[in-house]
Amino acid sequence: MSDLTAALQVTHNARGIGGMAAESGGAVRSGILYRSDALGGLTEAGAAALADLGIGTVIDLRTDAERSRSADVLPLDGSVQLISLPILGGAMDEMVRRMLPGGGGTRPSEADVARMLDAVPALEELYLGMLQDGAAQFAAVGRAVIAAAGTDRPGVLFHCTAGKDRTGVAAALLLQLAGASREDIVADYALTGQNLAGAFAESLAALITSMGVPLTPKLRILATEAPAEAIEAVLDRLASEYGGAAGYLRAAGMTDAEVDELIGILTAEAE
Repeated sequence: MSDLTAALQVTHNARGIGGMAAESGGAVRSGILYRSDALGGLTEAGAAALADLGIGTVIDLRTDAERSRSADVLPLDGSVQLISLPILGGAMDEMVRRMLPGGGGTRPSEADVARMLDAVPALEELYLGMLQDGAAQFAAVGRAVIAAAGTDRPGVLFHCTAGKDRTGVAAALLLQLAGASREDIVADYALTGQNLAGAFAESLAALITSMGVPLTPKLRILATEAPAEAIEAVLDRLASEYGGAAGYLRAAGMTDAEVDELIGILTAEAE
């Protein structure tokens, strides 16, 4: 269990991302970026820990339906700003429902299930779709980090449901922008697979099986696993199509000045 998961009771996949070496010769600044699974289970002490950590902004990457089922628990004093930036691709149960006749409201036939399973994307395809369709949201994440930097709580925590897919793509994008190595970005992503093992992963899988759909290996990977090749596909696409994360964010609408400011916020000079 990470120190952040222990502090943010109850979360399962929370951690700060920073401290790793940057290509500039410095490091990815600590105390700025945090990633997590959903905050719907936070206790009073867990919510209070957000302030203790200097986190003044929480970005929820879940859909409206996901939030309605389990809204984030935040301090009642309004000290933490909540920003909703829904990215559709990572809501596994919603994706399955959309693929089933009647939205999954009735038990599907074997033929329905077979058609749905054939149409399910691989995790790499899902992530590349997020890059394509979620550019405006990822740019808004960057702008939120810039806005928070001028406050007494510059920490920004972003999350989805499990903290795996939408959160993983956002983390990879920001870490690459900050100059983290490919090896470190992949290692951060892979931690999710360890954190989700066990009861929490089974609860995620149960969302799918409850609709009468068997948990095939492909669906289990989509719902609960974090294979390196999935996030490597994101890094490859950023490099080949945009020349890196900075080019992607510029294509998403951020100005050169905004990108440069964000890089400055996310990096610390060598001591």
